[in-house]
Amino acid sequence: MSATIHRLDQRPAPSLDPMVALIAADMNLVNAVILDRMQSDIPLIPTLAGHLIAGGGKRMRPMLTLASAKLLGYTGTRHHRLAAAVEFIHTATLLHDDVVDGSDLRRGKRTANLIWGNPASVLVGDFLFSRSFELMVEDGSLKVLKILSSASAIIAEGEVNQLTAARRVDTPEERYLDIIVAKTAALFAAACKIAAVVAERSEAEEAALDAYGRNLGVAFQLVDDAIDYVSDADTMGKDAGDDFRDGKATLPVILAYARGSAEDRTFWKAAIEGHRSGDADFAHALDLVRATRAIDDTLARARHYGQRAIDALAIFPNGKAKDAMVEAVDFAIARAF
Repeated sequence: MSATIHRLDQRPAPSLDPMVALIAADMNLVNAVILDRMQSDIPLIPTLAGHLIAGGGKRMRPMLTLASAKLLGYTGTRHHRLAAAVEFIHTATLLHDDVVDGSDLRRGKRTANLIWGNPASVLVGDFLFSRSFELMVEDGSLKVLKILSSASAIIAEGEVNQLTAARRVDTPEERYLDIIVAKTAALFAAACKIAAVVAERSEAEEAALDAYGRNLGVAFQLVDDAIDYVSDADTMGKDAGDDFRDGKATLPVILAYARGSAEDRTFWKAAIEGHRSGDADFAHALDLVRATRAIDDTLARARHYGQRAIDALAIFPNGKAKDAMVEAVDFAIARAF
């Protein structure tokens, strides 16, 4: 089932359309770089990479690089290849994540690992990581290289942290936040910050864009974790309850477990350890996250981080770019409704 909200005004729902329109010409150039650099003499590489890259994703992260450059009035071309590098990093992590999670669906399509197998998915992910670093080196900025390589390492640390927290229902909320800051928000932050570097702007502006991306990334992941319990495969592009069946202690689970009765906690422990993962068990989990307001409070936290992202843009002048970046935050949160 899907969560619903009754709107008290007639304003249209938030959309990425303003950002898409803002950076359309630049995104065409980024897509050309992506298409060129995913090629290989080994046919399986572009076939498998193309399956995911052309799979209907929003390309939110490279869009943020391009939008941030627009916000700063940058008129050069360096950000095109760097935005492609950001997308390659993201795509590589998705290929690896699907192998680790044993996922069957990604953006409503069968995952690459299900079609071509785990070894091919891991190796093509490695290829895309390598391509991203080639693009960084070609840019020639050690500062850009440091930002994106650091983000890549942080993402890997976050994924390992999440792996070691799997099946542990007593994961503290602080550790959960550390995980999503690393595995999701770090690349959002880097994608925005590198625009300030290539535009040769001040450290204050670099920090502001970093904060915008980081807080947006946290909000984005919080919403993703919430809608795993209140959405469906058509909306999410993956099966509802995947996180539940994978034993991931996301914030809705952490809150529901902390607030539940002794009987509820026994259920959550068995479920997250993999002993209660059937459809009836997931239905019971839905009842518990609703009864404890775990979804409501997860989304409240997402709105908090979303507002922090918007506040970070205060130092920049008003205009179409800023408006589009603000609406992107609203869109990220509105996906749950």
